[in-house]
Amino acid sequence: MAGKGTELEQFLQDEVNQYQGIAVPVRVSLLKRMITKKLPLSKLHPNPDDEFCFPDIGPNMGIISKYEKDFCRFQGSMQDAAMAGSGIAEPIQVQKIRPDGYMILNGHHRWAAAMRVGIPSLPVKIVNVTQVEDIRKLLSGARNNKRVALDLDEVVFAADGEPTEKPLRFPWNRLYPQSIRLGIPALCWYLNQHNYDVWVYTSQLISDDQIQRLLLHHHTGAVYVVTGTGRNGRHLKHTDVSVEKMIGEKYPFTYHIDQKAVLKVSSATREFEEFLLPGEAGWSREVQDVFRKQEQHV
Repeated sequence: MAGKGTELEQFLQDEVNQYQGIAVPVRVSLLKRMITKKLPLSKLHPNPDDEFCFPDIGPNMGIISKYEKDFCRFQGSMQDAAMAGSGIAEPIQVQKIRPDGYMILNGHHRWAAAMRVGIPSLPVKIVNVTQVEDIRKLLSGARNNKRVALDLDEVVFAADGEPTEKPLRFPWNRLYPQSIRLGIPALCWYLNQHNYDVWVYTSQLISDDQIQRLLLHHHTGAVYVVTGTGRNGRHLKHTDVSVEKMIGEKYPFTYHIDQKAVLKVSSATREFEEFLLPGEAGWSREVQDVFRKQEQHV
């Protein structure tokens, strides 16, 4: 592709016109995700719902130019680029689509720079991010009418210095190296036993089934996982409303648990009650105490 921004913008518009309205996300097996480390650029397509493809926002040519220089500097060697700490060595996150190829979720500027300098392929990470239809299926199979929401990054994963669950044994510790906050399995077990559906959310572009397996290996019991909640895109405002409506029709209330409090939010009115955690008797125990008191008042 020639180096002018206007030509890139025209190419993006052609790609958007070709795939918008017909592209359908396809889930990929764990084995294929593990063995697919690189893909030709011909199989990678820009995401019509990403700001990169919006005509009034579009690509940042300065960022693309910086990546172009790195591609030329390392002559396409991802190993040399990785050793030097260059961003071009980071895998582009993609999701498989029909009718063909993969939709870019993160890494549009690196992809554009690689095309402009003639790099034939790039390292990728295939992920299965949660779609609206996935949430609809989760809701249809949900067993209870009481819901708890946990943030994976802020609550389920332990921060540096915080008490953690015992690491998984080999080889699972290689596949799932994340540190789980002490008490998460006991809390999820308690909630399951008392007929709460536990929903775990993350803004990361990471496969929802990978998080599901990680939590199951830690014996959390049944957990509903929603990933990729931080994706940018104009369609998401409408999507968020439709998802919120579906959840509200299933659950009268949602309990949002964080590090210092439990928030009970009404689906109908959005009014809430806050239950602060003293921080004296252990996080999981104090959260369970909140729910014990709630059950006593029912």
